[in-house]
Amino acid sequence: MSPTVSVLVRNRDFRNLFLAELVVFGSDWFVMVPLLVLLPALTGSGVWGALVLAVDTGTLALLLPYTGTIADRFDRRKIMMAANLAALAGVLLLLGVRSAGTAWLALVAIAVVAVAKAFYSPAAQAALPNVLDPADLAAGNAVAGSAWGTMTVVGASLGGMLSAAAGPYASFWVAAGSLAVAAGLATLIRRPLQAPREPGAASPRTWAAIREALRYIAHRPRVLALVTVKSAVGLGNGVLTVFPLLAGVYGAGAIGTGLLFASRGAGALVGPILMRRVLSNRAWLLTGLALSMSLYGLAYVGASVVTWFPLVLVLVFLAHLGGGSNWVLSNYALQGEVPDRLRGRVFATDMMLATLAISVSQLVVALVVDSVSERTVLAGCGLVTVVYAIGWRLATRRLSLTEPASEPESTPSAGAAPESTPAS
Repeated sequence: MSPTVSVLVRNRDFRNLFLAELVVFGSDWFVMVPLLVLLPALTGSGVWGALVLAVDTGTLALLLPYTGTIADRFDRRKIMMAANLAALAGVLLLLGVRSAGTAWLALVAIAVVAVAKAFYSPAAQAALPNVLDPADLAAGNAVAGSAWGTMTVVGASLGGMLSAAAGPYASFWVAAGSLAVAAGLATLIRRPLQAPREPGAASPRTWAAIREALRYIAHRPRVLALVTVKSAVGLGNGVLTVFPLLAGVYGAGAIGTGLLFASRGAGALVGPILMRRVLSNRAWLLTGLALSMSLYGLAYVGASVVTWFPLVLVLVFLAHLGGGSNWVLSNYALQGEVPDRLRGRVFATDMMLATLAISVSQLVVALVVDSVSERTVLAGCGLVTVVYAIGWRLATRRLSLTEPASEPESTPSAGAAPESTPAS
């Protein structure tokens, strides 16, 4: 039995966490793909789709510094459950998007869902090492890194097909039910999702906790390199805005949009699995990160010049094979560098920078999407990622991840206890 399958079979708590994430990620795409097809049909413009994506990522970016401190202070299991139920409420708001005059409600609903994700994501990512034994960390990361890609394939393709067959509102109902299931799965996790804290220590105030995490990142070049690496793919993420428009160019409609997102997910699924060997050799990580983001950019440049839709799907797959590899490699490296008491905040900062980059890319595309061709958007986003990858590798060429991670200096908040005790 392979290590990636073995860890799922042996570890019930990791399996429940993984299944909960599968359901959460799948519901996200059951919402997003039908919505990105619905809004241009209602409004006659691609701007609304770009604004939805920008609200999603922008809200995440604004909240993550705060929600990371919450993930380090409170019971991560309860955070995940509450976030899933809040996202469910946001999805139900989408049932009111019925005309151009109610298109604004989509922005409100997606903002609610994004707030929920901002709380869920740092808690789930920071919890991962706590449900895995040290020997299983590499295999567990490969499995967890494939969750998003797996459900992008399922959620995007099925969401596109269900939307084409039964309309977008059926997809919204499926997403709402899935989020209720995810909240239930979190209740089945029995291991504590936080390391024990020193008894009697006061919890740091929010801004003090954020400053502590930022100082930790700024004074450690390896951590700083790792929390900036996802921005390369983020700056190229504006391509997602034109997926529905690109499918229209080829006459593929909602099913074509679903296939584009599914190809994206398939790449993100395969990338982490292929990278499992790299995860076991820290000497390869920085080079692997540079190559993975370069593959993303070059594949989208290629997609901008080909004229056969199946080949576009292949190139989208390759791009996100690189993007998925980039994500899991940087997450694994950060888990080895950052202590548990800071992990939620550092991962939140990591995600904040990535989502800020995504928001910038999507807002720029929103400004030009009605005046330039889809191929120009693909080429521009791909080139931005390639240039960033080259600059990042030059800046990190003297760093190595083979030496042991340094311990943070002791600070008054170093032993801060969570304000809620994790269930045993």
